[in-house]
Amino acid sequence: MSALEPSDTDVAPSPGPLAPRDADTVVDAFDGVDSKGSVLDPAHRALSIGIVSVVLLIAFEATAVGTAMPVAARELNGIPLYAFAFSAYFTTSLFAMVLAGQWSDRGGPLAPLTAGISAFAAGLLLSGTAGAMWLFILGRAVQGLGGGLVIVALYVIVGRAYAEHLRPAIMAAFAASWVVPSVVGPLAAGTITEHLGWRWVFVGIPALVVFPLALALPAIRRTASGPADPTAPLAPWDRRRIRLALGISAGAALLQYAGQELRWLSLAPAAAGAALLVPAVRGLLPHGTYRAARGLPSVVLLRGIAAGAFIAAESFVPLMLVTQRGLSPTLAGLSLAAGGLTWALGSWIQARPWTEPYRERLVVLGMVLVALAIAAAPTVLIPAVPVWVLAVAWSLGCLGMGAVIASTSVLLMKLSAPEEVGANSAALQISDGLSNVLLLAAGGAAFAALGGGAVGHAVTSSAATGSHPGAFAAVFLPMAGVAAVGAWVATRLHAEKAQARA
Repeated sequence: MSALEPSDTDVAPSPGPLAPRDADTVVDAFDGVDSKGSVLDPAHRALSIGIVSVVLLIAFEATAVGTAMPVAARELNGIPLYAFAFSAYFTTSLFAMVLAGQWSDRGGPLAPLTAGISAFAAGLLLSGTAGAMWLFILGRAVQGLGGGLVIVALYVIVGRAYAEHLRPAIMAAFAASWVVPSVVGPLAAGTITEHLGWRWVFVGIPALVVFPLALALPAIRRTASGPADPTAPLAPWDRRRIRLALGISAGAALLQYAGQELRWLSLAPAAAGAALLVPAVRGLLPHGTYRAARGLPSVVLLRGIAAGAFIAAESFVPLMLVTQRGLSPTLAGLSLAAGGLTWALGSWIQARPWTEPYRERLVVLGMVLVALAIAAAPTVLIPAVPVWVLAVAWSLGCLGMGAVIASTSVLLMKLSAPEEVGANSAALQISDGLSNVLLLAAGGAAFAALGGGAVGHAVTSSAATGSHPGAFAAVFLPMAGVAAVGAWVATRLHAEKAQARA
């Protein structure tokens, strides 16, 4: 999951309660105080509150919409198309990330941020007023375009408007802003859906965007608008990268479709998707990413490994608890409740000034925690192992993820020239989102092949209730191996002296 966690990709970290004593965690996430100021000093206060409020609303939408989605699909007679309501958001956001990177580098992040929030709101309204499932899916696609534009624009704003020593603090604030929505979002969405109807979950959010925009836009215009180098000639649009972005979106959609249909005919869309993805990935990610070259390529690769392995594993945790240990969906979710808080805590730790000299070691430790948490998850398949073992393990995994995700964002900005922050931020988010869909597709295929049933309908289908325990082990153990590889990649984040940038 990303620090913004739409990944990206519209997936939130595990929910966790924010007790009164834990409120200090959220406040301290803003605390970058030293002799050089903080993210809440007069020069940064309006901007910090504004952009964190935007992330807060995105987080609330991500957690609330997932709760209302089943009711919406049933009312619109669209259960067979249910998965596409999620994949539509993902595929269009991948394209928008590349577009936002170029747009931000050419003219600054203000225009793509404004356009992204407008598209995000328009997509919500379109989905909330849809009378047919295809219109609902179209709204989700428009929303994905907006989400992709917003997430990259926010990264560029952080890179331009905050000094290097303040960036860990603002990234920690982004992570902390997911804690409350992770708890309140599903409950609020469920209450609204039950008493007012699912449509209000979608149409009510756009009105809430007005305040953070009014607060942040003047500060963005003052501190981060225009090209990074106003004296340089305006670079032309890179049409090749735009074509590659279309290829990566289409390829990801085809692979996701093939992963849901375990038939021989699925090989055709899978092959077509791979043919589109391979050249697109090579063209859009930094040179040397696939071989973990030191510095920026390894930062981008690690982001994908961490996010993909963790999210692919986490997607099966509630299902395993429901089908194998007999927990209700509510209790299964509550078993992971502390994860949202420990995720924010991990992000807060990496923001402390004393951790900066040890950032690479912190990331390695974070990936080790992630690998151990994923490997420990299937132990609850043994009846004698109490469920709280998984809850504790997953909390430690979320702690590691909080440190890793925020640190990769900080390192990306440190290793990027000002005029490259947009393109490199887009590459980071592409690595995050693409690995999610690839590892989810691989895990889902292994799960179904070993008797797990159809993942998309597993919680309610009769096939799920008879899922073979080995199907879950076939998901968790390979993902733990992927995370272990990530621990090795984390040792290569430090660039060579000739490449390093202050």
